[in-house]
Amino acid sequence: MLTIIQGGRVVDPGKLDAIADIIIRDGKIVDISERGKTAIHELDSQIEDPTTKTINATGKIVCPGFIDMHVHLREPGHEHKETIETGARAAARGGFTAVCAMPNTHPVNDNCEVTAFILNRAAAANLIRVYPVGAISIGLQGKQLCAYDRLKACGVIAVSDDGNPVMNEQLMRTALETAQRSNLPVISHCEDLNLVGEGVMNAGVVASQLDLAGISNASESAMVARDIALSESTGAPVHIAHVSTAESVESLRAAKFRGVPVTAETAPHYFMLTDAAVKEWGTHAKMNPPLRSRKDRAAIRQGLADGTIDVIATDHAPHSSREKAVEFNKAANGIIGLETAVSLGLKLVQEGVLSLTELVEKMSIAPARILGLESGLRSNRSADITIIDADVDYVIDVTQFQSLSRNSPFDGRQLQGKPVLTMVDGRIVYAEGDWNR
Repeated sequence: MLTIIQGGRVVDPGKLDAIADIIIRDGKIVDISERGKTAIHELDSQIEDPTTKTINATGKIVCPGFIDMHVHLREPGHEHKETIETGARAAARGGFTAVCAMPNTHPVNDNCEVTAFILNRAAAANLIRVYPVGAISIGLQGKQLCAYDRLKACGVIAVSDDGNPVMNEQLMRTALETAQRSNLPVISHCEDLNLVGEGVMNAGVVASQLDLAGISNASESAMVARDIALSESTGAPVHIAHVSTAESVESLRAAKFRGVPVTAETAPHYFMLTDAAVKEWGTHAKMNPPLRSRKDRAAIRQGLADGTIDVIATDHAPHSSREKAVEFNKAANGIIGLETAVSLGLKLVQEGVLSLTELVEKMSIAPARILGLESGLRSNRSADITIIDADVDYVIDVTQFQSLSRNSPFDGRQLQGKPVLTMVDGRIVYAEGDWNR
């Protein structure tokens, strides 16, 4: 089977940004050639073969497949919110060829049985690549480390207690050292529960106006500083999840300058929204960490621009309407993000915060590098490819989402640019519009 992606702008950070053709055979990239240097003429006889598929990507952007290293697929245990299949469909529609499934399921992914279940369900869905993330501690309780070597052998790609912070400093230190020996990245949920207290949204003017208990920036940044210190003292890498505060960005910037092996991610809601969104969207703008101030949003954007923040991930957190349609104090934290992230990322390009190459780097190459995965468009590699139409204007409509949940504060927002084709192993797993032309 031969597939040819013709005439798109191929953006592969550090390698290529040009109008080019990509030739794919049996799921693998055979050749990438700039227009005028193409090897397609050498395949004329095969191109005429009726089994050859030609994808006309003229006017489109062709990228390495996007990787979301932070999603909650909810299965097992919370299938009313999302299943592995519906999450995979949402990811494919959102331009993601791979996602990392966080371990706060029921039961927790702290053993090989749950890991195998996730991998089997992903194989049955037969859409994108689903990489299980194992727990740092048994039951996410922060008391006893999981067996990292065993989890890795069963298919875990990283470890995290995401949703729960590891409050015990010595346990976190040991986790970093043990995970390093197992060659497993540690993804840290940085939150000091003692500083959070009864808080439910960002501490500030809006919280006071709404008479809601606030969460200080220090609840995140103090834990970020702790994990940087642990990484610096042990030499073990740590990846900081969902960065939301200016103080965290500054700590990360200084740590990287000193050569500490720390990486970080943020999510689109932190570079797009502020805590003022709670007034408009209520519980659909409730998340953890909470939406912050304008100053914090500006710092997140600057951190993305200067490379302090390596990755854009979604923290896709589906919840049913009954878990959001309650008073703010009792509502579940989190929003869905798989089907809006690329478009919101393109907003940064349109506003001059990032170049297109930098956006692709943060949503494809960087997460792959941190996770130890192959990345980029290369000969003899799997054809995991995302095609974007950067010019199309559209309005986000959550009723059209593949996700089971609808908890998004971006519903009704007009944006420019979105994924229109997602390919995994040379197989189209999502396509919008007619590509048989």
